[in-house]
Amino acid sequence: MIQVFSEITPLKKVILHRPGRELLNLAPDMLPELLFDEIPYLDKAVEEHDAFADIFRKEGVEVYYLEDLAAKAIEKEQVKRAFIDDFIKESHITSPREEAFVRELLEGLEGKDLILRTMEGIRRETMGEYPCKSLTDFISRENYFITNPMPNLYFTRDPFSLMGTKVSLNRMWSDIRNRETIYGKYIFEHHPDFSGTEFYYKRESAHSIEGGDELIVSQDTIAIGISQRTEAKAVEQIAESILFAGEFKQVLAFVIPKKRAFMHLDTVFTMIDHDCFTVHPEIEGPLEVYSLTKPGSDIVVTKEEGTLEQILGKTLQLDQVRLIRCAGGNPLDASREQWSDGSNTLAIRPGEVIVYDRNTVTNEVLDKAGVKLHVMVSGELSRGRGGPRCMSMPLVREKE
Repeated sequence: MIQVFSEITPLKKVILHRPGRELLNLAPDMLPELLFDEIPYLDKAVEEHDAFADIFRKEGVEVYYLEDLAAKAIEKEQVKRAFIDDFIKESHITSPREEAFVRELLEGLEGKDLILRTMEGIRRETMGEYPCKSLTDFISRENYFITNPMPNLYFTRDPFSLMGTKVSLNRMWSDIRNRETIYGKYIFEHHPDFSGTEFYYKRESAHSIEGGDELIVSQDTIAIGISQRTEAKAVEQIAESILFAGEFKQVLAFVIPKKRAFMHLDTVFTMIDHDCFTVHPEIEGPLEVYSLTKPGSDIVVTKEEGTLEQILGKTLQLDQVRLIRCAGGNPLDASREQWSDGSNTLAIRPGEVIVYDRNTVTNEVLDKAGVKLHVMVSGELSRGRGGPRCMSMPLVREKE
């Protein structure tokens, strides 16, 4: 069920999450905590996302929804109870009264209804009025929610990554997003289609790593960004797991600026074709790249010298690679279109990618370079600060 050895070979199956009522629970004074800068309009966001899914279907790609996979995974009663226990524990509910209410609410739901209810957040007002007896009762009544919403879930790239035939079940940088990995845990441990899934990384690990920083450069090489949200120690740990498993021979660690606009490697760098990449020009100067390999019994770390083109050419065994710079490299346009993920493309097949319509300068540059574009409307989805690659998790790609 899992076969991903490339960023660009023909895509056969993909996992998405259709935005839901969690977007209706974005409050302005909670935006920083929930990692949003703006509030998308749900109805339009759903329309845009449905059109996104239709691009895949028209191109022969089978679409799976995260919420459906998770619902199937918890069909057995004992698994459902364990899921509810994990959800309550990781929601950090401090009041026994609230915990009892949430447990009763969720136990009365089944399948997809239960999954969606945990995703959208549980408003405190659903409990109705009750007398305050403890300090926790008095203080917690000031909060909107008993359990917070998960509005970032439509970025299915981040909570887990499928690489080769295995899964990196990630430890997220923010506690508010780390709850999203619960769904991956139950899918890959309990869904019948994923029986026997092996893991490169586990969500219980101490160091953060996110899927937007994990890219497959070739059948032999995985690139991982050391970024605002992925720690160097996590890269060391997952590299050891990857290299000892033997499906890949090299991990390239890219050190990128640790700031919001460049939160993941795939926001500044994605693969379009065998010899072609998008890149944000601002990362080229300060970029450091380290190679992790296992020539013997131990992992060897080597600093890669040369330009980005030279490093990629060496890795891919090509005399030349093409870098298509966001907005053609113009500093002002690149900065503006980077904010709406101009460098974040998703390849359906070599030389054919999905892009946001609003990045007009970059799209024109890509078109002139001979890249086939599937342009999607993005007025609302882009408010979450993620592009087409961020919103999709390939499940199966053809092998080279």
